[in-house]
Amino acid sequence: MAKTVPIERRDDGFRIQIGAVSTEVHFLTDHIARVRRYPGAAPLSTEKSLVVRLAEKAALKIRLQETRDYLLAFSPTLKVKLNKANGQLRFFDGQGKLLLAEIADKDPFIPTDDDGRTSYRISQSYLLAPDEAIYGLGQHQNGKMNQRHQRLLLKQKNMEIAIPFFQSTKGYGLYWDNYSGTVFQDSLGRAAFTSEIGDNIDYYFLAGNKPDDVVRRYRELTGHVPMLPLWSFGYLQSRERYRSQEELIAVVGRYRQLGVPLDGIIQDWQYWGEDKLDWNGAAFNHPRFPEPKKMIDRVHKQHARLLISVWPSFGSHTSIYRELEKGKMLYPFLTYPVSPQVKVYDAFHPEARKIYWKYLNDNLFSAGIDGWWLDATEPVQKEVSTAVQNGPELAYKDRIDSPAGISTYLGSFRRMGNAFPLMTVEGVYEGQRGSSGVSKRPLILTRSAFAGQQRTGSVLWSGDIQASWLTLKKQVPLGLNLSLTGMPYWNSDIGGFFTSKNYPEGIRDPTYAELYIRWLQFAVFTGMMRSHGTNTPREIYQFGQPGDLVFDILRKYIGLRYRLLPYIYSSAWSVSSQALSLMRPLVMAYPEDRNGWELGTEYLFGPSLLVAPVTDSLFARGATALDLKRTLPKEVYLPHGEWIDFWTNRRLTGGKKIIRHVSLDEIPVFVKAGSIVPFAEEAPYASIKHFQSMEIRVYPGRNTSYVLYEDEGDGFDYLKGGYSLIRFTWNEARKELLIGDRTGDFNSMVPERQFKISIKGTNLPSKTIRYNGTAQVVAFK
Repeated sequence: MAKTVPIERRDDGFRIQIGAVSTEVHFLTDHIARVRRYPGAAPLSTEKSLVVRLAEKAALKIRLQETRDYLLAFSPTLKVKLNKANGQLRFFDGQGKLLLAEIADKDPFIPTDDDGRTSYRISQSYLLAPDEAIYGLGQHQNGKMNQRHQRLLLKQKNMEIAIPFFQSTKGYGLYWDNYSGTVFQDSLGRAAFTSEIGDNIDYYFLAGNKPDDVVRRYRELTGHVPMLPLWSFGYLQSRERYRSQEELIAVVGRYRQLGVPLDGIIQDWQYWGEDKLDWNGAAFNHPRFPEPKKMIDRVHKQHARLLISVWPSFGSHTSIYRELEKGKMLYPFLTYPVSPQVKVYDAFHPEARKIYWKYLNDNLFSAGIDGWWLDATEPVQKEVSTAVQNGPELAYKDRIDSPAGISTYLGSFRRMGNAFPLMTVEGVYEGQRGSSGVSKRPLILTRSAFAGQQRTGSVLWSGDIQASWLTLKKQVPLGLNLSLTGMPYWNSDIGGFFTSKNYPEGIRDPTYAELYIRWLQFAVFTGMMRSHGTNTPREIYQFGQPGDLVFDILRKYIGLRYRLLPYIYSSAWSVSSQALSLMRPLVMAYPEDRNGWELGTEYLFGPSLLVAPVTDSLFARGATALDLKRTLPKEVYLPHGEWIDFWTNRRLTGGKKIIRHVSLDEIPVFVKAGSIVPFAEEAPYASIKHFQSMEIRVYPGRNTSYVLYEDEGDGFDYLKGGYSLIRFTWNEARKELLIGDRTGDFNSMVPERQFKISIKGTNLPSKTIRYNGTAQVVAFK
């Protein structure tokens, strides 16, 4: 056994030095332990984590046991065992089952220069079991559900989101607390994190029996999810880009004229002007947007909201550039658009974040803007020579390291870069909370993220993807892995961002119309339903008019989204109040069923709806035109239990794969027997008042209950109890539905409503009742 220094015992853990390396283990809760390792007797730095919100608790009492060879710290649910010979740790659950073991690395600390500051390239390896599946690590366009047996570069860039957190089917999660370029590599059972810059090895081990438990611990550690506004779950229309305020207003008007539901429209870039020097001035400076307040008011009068694109880079002729430059708060590297006169602001600087929000608030939010599209929140440096500084956009780096010599307020960009999206998004979130108080919930659509960003009211999207069937297929496991990384709200550009490569004719090409239909059907069952892209327009009327096949199918699914809003909004409440997830991969809903561990082709949306997006083409199978006669076989795995086909009400037995033949206007959706699903009447826009008349669909098969959540749809009164809950309880034997007393209230609560109760998959007739908040039983015998 190596010579040791005395053990430093603490109520929450211990510190021990073995040879040249010290190891600290501190429990934050009974389920969460922090591990910190560093050369020498003291850490090189003790800076506070940007991600971790959970403080170490002085009152927490952890038991310590020591033998000749081992040191053990344990709570009722987590045991950490240190080998005194080599300092390596092993983690066990409360029953003594091994969850994860460290592997000794030859050189865990390799000295490196961090722009003149002494630091290390750090690494830590772990032994994974042969049959262990892992998930998370952010967003990667690899089409894989299980992230085993591969090398992933965790470095922010368009279409790739770097989050150094994964969770395992063995019942644990691990967050690697480092912001520099990192590689995660799993080979021959040895999984390792290697980071470019780190003063210490610093990670958190989270014990949880099920994936939901692990996500709950992760959010306890890094921050909980606020409620998004109700309207954000409606349908949002976007395009690259609306070129005038009249064009934007006309799109909203056309949707209202056609009676197609719509809740938001998004203004993409260059409303500030088209010269690079005026880039991202955070103001309507383009002459085709002469009256922005009037434009926003006209959108609002049509019961729609407006989101707007803002970037983290600014042209030299803008006021915000000049103010940031004066404070030395701009990075000198080249980004998009490639010009020495466009620079990125230092989001790590608290004063720079305040300046950024000041311009957003003064020029946009105060005019009535409802939400933010924070684009390019991964300001990747371009590889350009001085000879081509004003040339076209060039390739992103694909290496772990970043160029040296770029300083942020908190350290080198090499050290801090991966956390940039967290800092810029959080700055806007906190800025709006400070400006609007409790009246308006922040909504931030952004294409990059880091650990902890779920606390900022953000919705992620998968970046500037190509329109193709393969891309669509990859979006499903990609979004599911983000759910398992703790990020609950995600979406992708319906139809893919770029269409010119595969569909140069755009909407005039029926093969693209088919892809767009399937993508929009999938989008109904994601955190945000948003149409966006370049090369070809995407508004519903671009695909035809009422009575045309494509138009009618798109109209049907936009309408379905609105019928599902009570279910989606109640699920969002479960995300915020119970740390659950909206898109639930089978491994999350059925962790004991190994058949679902690798499935990235289907998932549960909320607690009850099993969705299997269609990612194959009828044209690829010989179709020559779009029609409803031809069907496509879709393989779906139904977990154990009974399931009811959403479209036909046919009952099916689970625990096996089935083939569901779907026409162009169908996406396979199955409802778990023993579910209650609230359906609103279709409405032109999302509003609590539109939930006054509702269908309560009971899918029988076992006793079950469901809680309908409602609040004002915006603001933060819900944090003070400004919401209501109605519990529905189905008794299978008695065929009775108990509608409980409504608890709680809020300002715009509907005092009385109509419920139509339907018992699906049976011959029982539906019943309609009036409900005024007092409990009543509806019998169906």
